[in-house]
Amino acid sequence: MNRVGQRYGRALVIGGGIAGPVVAMALQRVGIESMVFEAAPGPSDGIGAFLTVASNGLDALQAIEAHRPVVAAGVRTERMVLSSGRGKLLGAIDAGIPLTDGSTTTTLERARLFRVLHDEALRRGIPIHHGKRLVEIEEIPSGVAARFADGGTAEGGFLVGADGIRSTTRAVLDPGAPKPEYTGLLGLGGRARRVNLEAEPFTFEMIFGSRAFFGFLPVDRSDVLWFANLPLRPEPDRAALESVSPRTWKERLVEAFAGDAFPARDLIEATQDDDLRAATMHTLEPPASWSRGRCVLIGDAAHVTSPSSGQGASLAMEDGVELARCLRDRPDLHSAFSAYQELREGRVRRVLRAARRVNSDKAAGPLGRAIRDAIMPVVMRHMAGPERQLWLLGHHIDFTGAVGGPRAMLAAA
Repeated sequence: MNRVGQRYGRALVIGGGIAGPVVAMALQRVGIESMVFEAAPGPSDGIGAFLTVASNGLDALQAIEAHRPVVAAGVRTERMVLSSGRGKLLGAIDAGIPLTDGSTTTTLERARLFRVLHDEALRRGIPIHHGKRLVEIEEIPSGVAARFADGGTAEGGFLVGADGIRSTTRAVLDPGAPKPEYTGLLGLGGRARRVNLEAEPFTFEMIFGSRAFFGFLPVDRSDVLWFANLPLRPEPDRAALESVSPRTWKERLVEAFAGDAFPARDLIEATQDDDLRAATMHTLEPPASWSRGRCVLIGDAAHVTSPSSGQGASLAMEDGVELARCLRDRPDLHSAFSAYQELREGRVRRVLRAARRVNSDKAAGPLGRAIRDAIMPVVMRHMAGPERQLWLLGHHIDFTGAVGGPRAMLAAA
């Protein structure tokens, strides 16, 4: 154990989805041992549809030499093309900014991403314990203790809450923290198999339909990943969602896209029931403080941008890498956690604002659709240049550089 590890002790990472394994690997790189505790009884296979890891998320993974397995497991995604439900082209933009090795934005099934990160953390010797649902956090003389629903306890020097949008860690640290807000959209998605679709490779087609939003990306010549955002109020609870059969969802989607000039209906009908996923879409504003005492929040436990941004996973990856840098370069937990929030909060809030604007376009009424379709080409031309996307997709974390400059490194020596 190096001096950084001796200074802070072992990290208890709560949550084994995306943020948890990433922060554990990043902490290991700076000399901090960690243990990951996941509430689910096993790896999250079969959970969720698919997501995009943007080039900035891959850049964060590249900093800890973890991006290649993710790229290998997914589909290269170079461009996004937006159209109206009537077939009018609204514009096209680059979906990513290539990394130094040519890797760029990658789309893959959520369960596959979970598995890749889980297996990579295990390969690096990081223990991941399943069936460990957090119920209580207690500060003790030696650091912090986490207590789990199965009666078990773990002790460490500090705790990282990476336990997602329904974070127990966040609720324990700040019972008054912001709660998830429903966007008014239902997210559905799946994988259409054995279809004959002429589509541009490496291109995510996105369409503002007359009653819902649709997007699709070819995996190969016969398989296509697709998603739909369906306006729905009031918010259904989990039981109500689970009570709807895949066949019923397909029928509702086919009806929603009736009359629109794109292949949504064909892709929906070519999707097997087991490949269809449905979930409500939420956002979550960051709390005033992302930490308290020896505990800190990252990823969806700290902030949630709706899937419309394409940045949820990538922001979580950035969080984990930046937190490790701050712990390496600052002399104590308080200053490290403060530096971490200062580095992350402004960027996160900017992404949240951008996602809210996209969500409002997806749920537009007839007049709103007409205005949107008229001004969207102008907006897309404005965004088309790589320099316009640099703040988002080109975000780079200098993992070897010091947080706060050379003096910070001296403080860590």
